Amino acid sequence: MTQSNLAYKETLNEVEEEMEVHPKDKKLAMAHVYVAYVAFIIGVFGGLLQGLVRGGMIELPGWITYYQILTVHGVLLALVFTTYIIFGFFFAGMSKTHGAFPSGLRKLGWVGFTILSAGTALAAVMILANEASVLYTFYAPLQAHWLYYIGLTLFVVGTWVMGSALLAHFFNWKKAHPGQPTPLFGYMTTATLLLWIVASIGVAVTVLVQMLPWALGLTDEINVLLSRTLFWYFGHPLVYFWLMPAYMVWYLVIPKIIGGRLFSGSLARLAFALFLLFSIPVGFHHQLMESGISEFWKFLQTVLTFVVVVPSLLTAFSIFATFEQTGRAKGGKGLLGWLKKLPWGDARFFAPFMGMIIFIPAGAGGLINASFQLNAVIHNTLWVVGHFHLTVGTTVLLTFFGMSYWLIPVLTGRRFTKHANRCGIVQTWLWAIGMFFMSGAMHLLGLFGAPRRTAYGTYGDHPQAMQWFEGIFTSHVTVAIGGVILTAAGVLMFYNFIYLSFLAPKGKTEFPMTPDPIDTPNTPKFLENWKLWIGIAIVLIIFAYTIPIYQMIVDAPPGSPPFNFLIK
Repeated sequence: MTQSNLAYKETLNEVEEEMEVHPKDKKLAMAHVYVAYVAFIIGVFGGLLQGLVRGGMIELPGWITYYQILTVHGVLLALVFTTYIIFGFFFAGMSKTHGAFPSGLRKLGWVGFTILSAGTALAAVMILANEASVLYTFYAPLQAHWLYYIGLTLFVVGTWVMGSALLAHFFNWKKAHPGQPTPLFGYMTTATLLLWIVASIGVAVTVLVQMLPWALGLTDEINVLLSRTLFWYFGHPLVYFWLMPAYMVWYLVIPKIIGGRLFSGSLARLAFALFLLFSIPVGFHHQLMESGISEFWKFLQTVLTFVVVVPSLLTAFSIFATFEQTGRAKGGKGLLGWLKKLPWGDARFFAPFMGMIIFIPAGAGGLINASFQLNAVIHNTLWVVGHFHLTVGTTVLLTFFGMSYWLIPVLTGRRFTKHANRCGIVQTWLWAIGMFFMSGAMHLLGLFGAPRRTAYGTYGDHPQAMQWFEGIFTSHVTVAIGGVILTAAGVLMFYNFIYLSFLAPKGKTEFPMTPDPIDTPNTPKFLENWKLWIGIAIVLIIFAYTIPIYQMIVDAPPGSPPFNFLIK
């Protein structure tokens, strides 16, 4: 180890001991966590009702509809829970690694939180009033009440305001420390926020320019293909907005919990820069079965979709190299002996690790979804729903659950007790088992053609498949059984949230942030050049979308708004 690297290691250790989350920043971060878990438990029960209806086990009363609870489940879990807990994590982590927020930026964070919450409440009221049962994707020609679209707009604007506070805090640190590599937490937060802001412009445009005028009666028609394209311009990067904070936990928190240190900081920075580049201009792989988009542009975006495998593999290599390095340092021998040295009884490690393992089949399913030919087999079937529940519903959520076991006590000034840990281990097993049954059945039913987005759940059951699977995974009843187990796991997770927020003994809990790796002083300068990465991302987006969107506008049916006035 060089003298400079040794000095840098000592400096990082000193900083780690001195810096804590500022008390006022804790309040801001915890406000996000409170809203996240209220949304979570409501969304869990919405999913339970949905599964029981699909399995033919219950009939809903007349005052509630299947598509209403389907919308509640998707919006609250996939959008509200994830967004709030991600921003809570960001505010806490940036305060820990970059110092307390200045009062002006902290107030800006609260303004963004208020706007976000107002939008969330407005959209939720419209869904509960059955005025916005348009599913998670709100595809036209399904139409919601105009207030729902106002709520979505406020939701996005709120995240932009909070994101600007976080980005300003990061770049203020860079300005105050010229020539120094930025802390990894700030680097990864910045990459994630830039991806979110650039991607959410698409959904903001379709909501403000297309959906809202249409819902207000200002236009009679809507360019459906354009609206779907703008949605998926946002919809696929949204997956990485969920995944990248989960990766941050894997990169920055898990090494500390297992008593190790991240394998390479430069490799981690490169992975996040590549995620920014290759997760946005790929939305057409969700539209491979749609007419109106030429095969050339579909194929181009399919190729770009597969490129995103590269940073995913870099992440897998970095994380498991860290595991092996740590395990061997603790005495692990042989090919896999290091595995025995990992803290399997610690829920803070075990929950995210289970998410990592489940991401292997989830990633394989994603390759099938994005394939130019194989997509035709599983498009709009339950396979896609099963895949969705493995990625965000398992990999991301289990990681966020594991994060909650230390983040909530840090923010509330309580201790992560043995009782909380035992509950966390049980909750993780329940979630994994429930998802094994539910998602497994969804994948296989999808292969037999069972459709998604329908209340007629028993359509797609295949008795002839019993000779292969003995009926275990070929019935929507299995989906419902898995949903019941997942509900039990969700209730236990909500109990863990209540316990760690209000009932656990008062005390100090460590924010398990690993110091930056030893190779940090040798970070290539181009990795810290945000103008370069943003510029390349914009070029890729322009290349992938300009001509197709122009064609959608030019070739739209006569009188189909919007944008036609620009060229006619």
